[in-house]
Amino acid sequence: MTQRLEVETALRAAAPHALVDALRDVLATAYRATSVRLFLTDYGGTVLRACDSSGGDEVSLPVSGSPEGRALGSQEPREQQVPHGDAIDHHLPVTVRGDRIGILTVRLPGDRSTPEVLDDLRYVADLLGREILVAERDTDVYQRARRISRLTLAAEMQWQLLPARAYADERLALGAQLEPAYAVHGDNFDWALDADALTLTVTNGMGEGIEASLLTHLAVNALRNARRAGVGLADQAALADRAVYDHYRGAAHVSTLLLRIELATGRTEVIDAGSPQMWRMRGKPVERLPLDAQLPLGMFEESHYVPQEFTVAPGDRLIFVSDGVYETLSPLGERYAERALARAIHATSLLPAAMAPRALLRDVAEYRDAESLDDSLVLCLDWFGDGR
Repeated sequence: MTQRLEVETALRAAAPHALVDALRDVLATAYRATSVRLFLTDYGGTVLRACDSSGGDEVSLPVSGSPEGRALGSQEPREQQVPHGDAIDHHLPVTVRGDRIGILTVRLPGDRSTPEVLDDLRYVADLLGREILVAERDTDVYQRARRISRLTLAAEMQWQLLPARAYADERLALGAQLEPAYAVHGDNFDWALDADALTLTVTNGMGEGIEASLLTHLAVNALRNARRAGVGLADQAALADRAVYDHYRGAAHVSTLLLRIELATGRTEVIDAGSPQMWRMRGKPVERLPLDAQLPLGMFEESHYVPQEFTVAPGDRLIFVSDGVYETLSPLGERYAERALARAIHATSLLPAAMAPRALLRDVAEYRDAESLDDSLVLCLDWFGDGR
C-alpha cells in the first residue's frame, strides 16, 4: 500500500507532459523496474504508438498480432519473457471506464514478477489512465502520440468534439469509431450518462470538409446545450433545429438520431431526424428497427418532433450506422445494408462494444474493395440492464 501511495503521489506531482518519466522513476525505485513504456491507441484503432515526452520515439506496434495488442483486446495483463535473461515484460491495459487508451509495459526482474506486484501494476495502469485524461487539458504530448499521420483540420475538429470512444459499466457498454479516422468531416456521435438515463445522438452534417465540420459542431453543441438545460428529447431536437436554421436559414441541415434510455426500466425514446440508421440484435436475429422519418435539423424554421417509444431488453445490442456505411456499394452495385450489414453485425456479436465498430468498418472497406471509406460512423450499444 505504501508503494501504491508513492506512485500516486509521484503522478499527481508530475508535470502534465512528464507522467511517463515520473512513473519510470518511481517504479524503478519501488519495484526495481528496468523499463517503463506507454503505448497509446491511434485514432484509427489499428496501431499502438509509443508515447515519449521528448517526441523522439516513433515506435509503432500493430494492435493485431502483437503481445501488446492482445493485452489491449483481451483487457487482461500479458507477460512476455525477455530474451537472454530472466526479466519479464508485463503488458497492462490502460483503460478508463471502458475507454481503451493504450498499454503500459513494465519490465521487471523475474523474482519481482509476483501476483502481488502484478496487482499493484494493474492499479498503476488504471491510475495512469485517469491522470492522462486530466493532463490532456494542458499538454499535446498524448494527442500527438496517437497520430500516425496528420489529421485534416476537419478531422481535428470532429475528434475534439467527441466524448470518449468507449464506455462500460454494469448496465451498458458503448463503443464508436469514425472513418476515415484522419480525414473524417461530418459524422459525429455524443452521449451523456446521468443517474437515471443515457442520452445518445448520432449526427451527420451535410457537405464536406470544414463546412460539414462547422455545421456538425453547431448542431452537437446546440443539442448539448438543450440537454444540459434539462428539457426532454423532443425539445432538445426542436431547440437544436432552431439553432441550425437561425444560422443557415435552411441552406444546410444535419441528419440526426436522438435516443434516451431510462436506466431502471429500459424504456426508450427515439427521434429519427435524418439518415442515421438503428439496427438491433436480439438473440440471433438482426433487424433494422423501423422508425418514423422526421425532418433533419435546420431544414425549416419551425419543425415539430415526436419521440417514438420502445423498450430495450437485457442482452440487446443496438448498432447505429451513418449513410457512409449502409449506402456503400459493392463492385456489383449491391448496397451494404441489403444483406452484408446484418451478416457483419452477427459475425461481430462476440466482440465487446468497444471493438465491434472497428471490425464492422473493416468489413465495409472489404465489401467495397477499397482501402478508404466515405465519411462513416458505427456506434455499438450493449444493454445489460440492472439484472446483469
